[in-house]
Amino acid sequence: MPSGKQPASGPFARAVSAEVRAVMARQRISRVALASKMAVSEGYLGKRLRDEAALTLNDIYAICDAIGEDLPAFIADAYRSMGD
Repeated sequence: MPSGKQPASGPFARAVSAEVRAVMARQRISRVALASKMAVSEGYLGKRLRDEAALTLNDIYAICDAIGEDLPAFIADAYRSMGD
């Protein structure tokens, strides 16, 4: 991972993090539990869910795997939500 300041999350990154938060709420899974399933720290995940840093493709894959979501459908839902 490159060192230094990361660029701000763009519209799609914010839509993806919003979709993650929505799924977490529907499944009643905490940030601590999701971070544990992903094998990342709660702080790492929290920073991304607060849009302080963008989620990586690896993060999105790990999230979908951890919460049992279909990756293409998850991405499509996030993309569609941008029009709302």
